[in-house]
Amino acid sequence: MTATPRVRVVAGILRKPDGSVLISDRTRCRSMCDYWEFPGGKLADGESALRALARELCEELGIRVVTAESLVRLEHDYPGLLVDIEFFIVSEWHGEPAGVEGQQLRWVARDALDTANLLPADAPVVDAISR
Repeated sequence: MTATPRVRVVAGILRKPDGSVLISDRTRCRSMCDYWEFPGGKLADGESALRALARELCEELGIRVVTAESLVRLEHDYPGLLVDIEFFIVSEWHGEPAGVEGQQLRWVARDALDTANLLPADAPVVDAISR
């Protein structure tokens, strides 16, 4: 039996000075369409996590990451998909985030994230940034 490889993923937690964070809907995705997520995506072969984050947030949100710091890296097992995901706190960026790929965006207060229907892999991160 062949083991399913883990997919390396990055996600950015854009945080405004008031503490609210940006989430993105998944309605245009092939899986888990009813959920919201922190924006990001897969690493390309040979790409560093920070470089992938900058590329993905430029492609998805139309912003240029200036300052980002790794928060946590974890693994999560979805049915049929194993992910290795690194979350970054993005504290400074240039540009105004927009749904470049047609996705909806929403700024949510940190204490309201647990009711935002985020992906299951995001739960430990919600706990970490809500403290």
